[in-house]
Amino acid sequence: MTHSSLSELATEFKPHAQIERPREMIRQFTPNWFAATMGTGILALALPQVPGAGSTLRAIGEGLWLFNIGLFTLFTVLYTARWMLFWHEAKRIFSHNIVSMFIGTIPMGLATIINGFLFFGLPRWGESMVDVAQALWWIDVAMSIGCGVLIPYFMFTRQAHGIDKMTAIWLLPIVAAEVAAVSGGLLAPHLVDANAQFHTLIASYVLWAYSVPVAFAILTILFLRMALHRLPPDSMAASSWLSLGPIGTGALGLILLGADAPPIFAAQGMAGIGTIAEGFGVIAGTLLWGVGLWWLLLAVLITIRYFRAGVPFNLGWWGYTFPLGVYTVTTLKLGVVLNIAAFSTLGTLLVIVLAAMWVLVASRTIHGGWKGHLFVSPCLAVVN
Repeated sequence: MTHSSLSELATEFKPHAQIERPREMIRQFTPNWFAATMGTGILALALPQVPGAGSTLRAIGEGLWLFNIGLFTLFTVLYTARWMLFWHEAKRIFSHNIVSMFIGTIPMGLATIINGFLFFGLPRWGESMVDVAQALWWIDVAMSIGCGVLIPYFMFTRQAHGIDKMTAIWLLPIVAAEVAAVSGGLLAPHLVDANAQFHTLIASYVLWAYSVPVAFAILTILFLRMALHRLPPDSMAASSWLSLGPIGTGALGLILLGADAPPIFAAQGMAGIGTIAEGFGVIAGTLLWGVGLWWLLLAVLITIRYFRAGVPFNLGWWGYTFPLGVYTVTTLKLGVVLNIAAFSTLGTLLVIVLAAMWVLVASRTIHGGWKGHLFVSPCLAVVN
């Protein structure tokens, strides 16, 4: 297949036509929309974790989680309908070097819903929610493993890439596995059976390793690309924040899995390993948080530069939310684990920024979705 230049590809993401018929909306529906479920889900999970959060923040978080379930269901129906009604066009996504990356947003959006069953569903509807979360988690694991290896395979065999065209969206299919690992860390303590706890914990460590080292390899290449070819076009402005995602998620995963480790390994007669895993989780998680701080500050500077020049809105703006959200939750978690007020204070400030960004992006998305401008599938131009 032949690809246009990066500037031409970026133009494909700019709103250009109003969708007048529901059938055409389905035809133009892409996985990019699932990024909205990621951003909404992480805000829902972050709000109750603010130090001193009362019933109001928890109620808002629960409301957002329920709304997110509806949103994810709607998007799943629309995307499934696209595959059923427009099979030959839908499959072109695997040959598109940008849109294909967003397949990773589907399992990551689902992960926020799974976590919500433990945060909100469990106290409201009882222990049966653990079974729901467990079943959905294994589905999420399968999806994460699949997109984590198949999308890179298509990158190597079907798609045309260049170092000058690279952006942080390469991370999206890779990071899904470590997001699933975090969900496993939240799920494991709630399981009744000791063997199920152990298997979930080990699977989560494997998922973490399946993702984080590869993500850091991509970050290394990304640093080189930006040094050699400067920033991506303004339509890809939000991609500068995506690098924060695997760092924050990787840190959170180590902290949560380390906290699970002592009793779970002890039940298997390996208490010493559990103690080591707990300490390693705190230290390594803190180290990764420090790396994330560097990316956070860099992303802020890059964003200021973009916005001074004017940035067009597109669905990519949801990239401002989820990476910041996971880093925010990690910051709040470190405040609890290390009992350092600075982490809790910074985490609270980041929640405020996250909420403000969510309101901005959500309102622009609703407006663009209602007008039909955001329903555009660049992969329709791909010729297999």
